[in-house]
Amino acid sequence: MITVIGLGFVGLTTALGFAAKNCRVYGYDNNREKLASIEAGEIPFYEPHLREVLCSTNQKFFFPTQEPDKAIKESKVVIFCVGTPCGDDGSADLSHLLSAIDETLGLMKKGDFKVLVIKSTVPPSTTKEIIRPFIEKRGFVIGKDVGLANNPEFLREGYAWDDFINPDRIILGVEDERSAAILTEIYRPFQAPLFTVSLSTGEFVKYLSNTLLATLISFSNEMSMVADAIGDIDVKSAFRILHLDRRWSGDPASMTTYAYPGCGYGGYCLPKDTQALYAQSSRHGFSPFILKEVIQTNDKIKDFIVSKVEKQIGKDKTIGILGLSFKPGSDDVRDTPAAALIELLLKRGFSGIMAFDPLALEQFQKAYALPVTYASSLDEICRKADALIIATGWDEFKDSSRFQGKPVFDYRYIL
Repeated sequence: MITVIGLGFVGLTTALGFAAKNCRVYGYDNNREKLASIEAGEIPFYEPHLREVLCSTNQKFFFPTQEPDKAIKESKVVIFCVGTPCGDDGSADLSHLLSAIDETLGLMKKGDFKVLVIKSTVPPSTTKEIIRPFIEKRGFVIGKDVGLANNPEFLREGYAWDDFINPDRIILGVEDERSAAILTEIYRPFQAPLFTVSLSTGEFVKYLSNTLLATLISFSNEMSMVADAIGDIDVKSAFRILHLDRRWSGDPASMTTYAYPGCGYGGYCLPKDTQALYAQSSRHGFSPFILKEVIQTNDKIKDFIVSKVEKQIGKDKTIGILGLSFKPGSDDVRDTPAAALIELLLKRGFSGIMAFDPLALEQFQKAYALPVTYASSLDEICRKADALIIATGWDEFKDSSRFQGKPVFDYRYIL
């Protein structure tokens, strides 16, 4: 029996994934509204396939519960998928995670060995230097009374189900043999390469992955600005030719989708994880200048785009923003570049701004209180706007004939 605490994007996918492999899984979330939605067979966010899996008649192993005490008591493994948002200083906010661990320990008996697994993304050394002492201060001996591990996730929004069910690698940051054996067993049905590493190595692999992706995006954006400064360079062709290098994969969802200029990285993971690793390293006495530049470049690309618009379009004109989610195929608007672009346009004196997204209109309106007019269709925004900025690379925006000959700032380079 497994208990998954936190039923967001990662937690619900994890719970349903283990259930699909015939593990009995309890799912708990302290958000009663979210939990009630899941109990009713509804997914409280957009992610392909999860609703079908949740409602499948063959799904006999997943049990959403409002009774964490019963779930903890009956489980051998407790997996924490609690959010670790970016704090004001750039470091990861661990308060929700530590609160969940504290609540779990309060429901445990020392003689009943359970493995506590941190799947929440936390900076390297967090499990060893913060979580382990936190548990030990409550009287539990790691490796004897309780197991402790971290198990980073590598789920892409829009592909989460396939990524979990068919992983390319499984990482277990764990230092006691008993916990390692238990976790290896529950992951055996996935038949994927499994690596047992130290606690800090497990955490570092996750940040190594995310900060590389963030670096590739910012590198590509910086090169697009270099190309603009030099002139007479076809940015779209240059990058597409780069991708023909045989060292790159031809998979549409491969690394080439990151090594491509755009409006900057967004979403939940890349912004907070890049900030958190920079903050963590700085606290340990080394200032990583590449990461600092990656973060700054992610901000500069928005200013670059708005400056190009400002030079060509009068401030009395209506600017149409095409795309509000941080990437196509998702309704996630957290740290979306579109919000930063709109805020900069307003700051520069543009007052007439209209926006459209095929999926994320409602989420964007809830998340950002911006003086923006929202179009109900692509045709409407193309008809009413004087100029258009492609902020998200949705397939719907690739047909240039729909823009009625109006100026289009294609900084997703999809046309």
